[in-house]
Amino acid sequence: MAIVSAALIRFLPTPGIVCRARVCAFAGLLAALSACATGELASAPAPDHSVGPATTEAVVVAAHPLAVDAGTAVLRRGGSAIDAAVAVQAMLGLVEPQSSGLGGGAMIMVYDAASGEVSSYVGRETAPALATPALLNDADGHAIPHREAMLTGRATGVPGAVAVFAAAQHDHGKLRWDQLFDESIEQAEAGFRVTPRLAQHIHGKFPQASAPDVTAYFSDAGGNPLQVGDLLRNPAYATTLRTLARGGAAAFYGGDIARAIVARTHQPPMGGAMSERDLAGYKPDRSDPICRPLRQYVLCVPPPPTSGVGLLQLMALLDGTDIDQRGPDDPQSWFLFAEASRVMYADRDQYVGDPRFVPVPVEGLLDPAYVAARRQLIGTAAAPVPPAAGTPAGAPATADDRTDEPGGTSHFVVVDAQGNAVSITTTIESYFGSGRMVDGFFLNNQLTDFSWNPAAGPVPAANAIAGGKRPRSSMTPAILLDRQGKFVGAIGSPGGSAIPAYIGKTLVGLVYWHLPLQQAVELPNLVARGARFDGEAARFSPRIRAELARRGIEVRAGSGEDSGLHGVFLHDGTLEWAADPRREGTGRKPE
Repeated sequence: MAIVSAALIRFLPTPGIVCRARVCAFAGLLAALSACATGELASAPAPDHSVGPATTEAVVVAAHPLAVDAGTAVLRRGGSAIDAAVAVQAMLGLVEPQSSGLGGGAMIMVYDAASGEVSSYVGRETAPALATPALLNDADGHAIPHREAMLTGRATGVPGAVAVFAAAQHDHGKLRWDQLFDESIEQAEAGFRVTPRLAQHIHGKFPQASAPDVTAYFSDAGGNPLQVGDLLRNPAYATTLRTLARGGAAAFYGGDIARAIVARTHQPPMGGAMSERDLAGYKPDRSDPICRPLRQYVLCVPPPPTSGVGLLQLMALLDGTDIDQRGPDDPQSWFLFAEASRVMYADRDQYVGDPRFVPVPVEGLLDPAYVAARRQLIGTAAAPVPPAAGTPAGAPATADDRTDEPGGTSHFVVVDAQGNAVSITTTIESYFGSGRMVDGFFLNNQLTDFSWNPAAGPVPAANAIAGGKRPRSSMTPAILLDRQGKFVGAIGSPGGSAIPAYIGKTLVGLVYWHLPLQQAVELPNLVARGARFDGEAARFSPRIRAELARRGIEVRAGSGEDSGLHGVFLHDGTLEWAADPRREGTGRKPE
């Protein structure tokens, strides 16, 4: 079981001291840190972890009202937060198929109220065992254009969503697995109405929108594309959910479903190398979260290959500035945020990959002295040349990163009546994944999240392709605790490489500027990475845009805008929820 307190101590500067897991509890956190620094905890008895629940309010916040309904129905039946989350994911795979589903992957953060522990579950897809660095090259050894690669059979990784939800539900669920799919099965058979956002993607200009499986699924009896308000049924999906309900995750990773997945990925163009053995051997990762103090709170995120370390570094960079003395109407606030983001992304892109294949210098990236040195790169104007990656302690030699990560994905949060909470980001990568459908769900194109560069030379990028490897992910579901280890909030977002910026912006508003969570979510998005400054230009005042331009930052509209932030925050004893107005999400407390 991953322990949040041990994870925090692990990444704090305590030279020569190793704190045994389960010892550095959050109860009396500051005293524990002091004791850890002197080594006293090495032989100390484990303290009482029974910190109790922080709240007895339950809530579900997700990207579609029907998904919220499915989750709250499970909570009303006595289910835990993770039980409800399984129901939410099953429904999202039906009603928001452009963003996530059974054929994708997910990152899960769980807060257990009884013990005060935070657990991390990584369900990132993996490359087939036979994958090589040339996986996404053409016959002449040249990299395939990204738009073409997404539609190939080689783009699909071994799905991790079903396995990771099953693992987390096994550890933290209360209801039986087969009790969690009823609402989604019924909805798939009865049908649901196409929403404006889904219709936008059905009629989209991206490659998957014209893929044969996509056009067939989203067309009416006359062959015309579905419109807003049309009824869409998916009986094949209902059949798949019944199979999963009866047989558990094993029914997905073996048998007819597994054979269908393999067969579909082997079809042209550029059939892949996935095998039934790859599916049967898939295992999610249970690992320690990474936690760092953030003012009066503690921020916990999943480890690599997620970008949690990037979010923590971004907040550490900002924590040494005066951004907390400013506000959303001050141009300097957004300048500081943009320049800190550029520094963070330079390091994140260079060093974060699958830690089973490449050393990720987490401790070095978060070391206070290193962060302080990197902060010195923030001047009075944006550097005309983007910042290069630094050299933190433990950094391996890696080639430059060339990952191109589009903005799909979905995020949701569930809190149950006992105070247990989950923060979950889930994806099939790009919109409708690879555009290939099996048994009512779309397959991911997650392997295009690798960095593939035929000219990279003998030293690969941290995120280079390898058999069995998980591609780097920007997904960063976060949980916020108080200094006593009690749950106070959860936040996350879809958005591809922009995810750390979306969450970081929200935390600035919430923690530094003391805005209500909904207002923090609604702050303008600004995503500064390399030489690009993407964001919601029209939502910044003319004065702020002019001042940013004077500092060398021209915010470019048309990209970096499509966040889908969902979260909760305990404010004055009341659990508030927030849903990003940029999408169709909502929240609800069970009646």
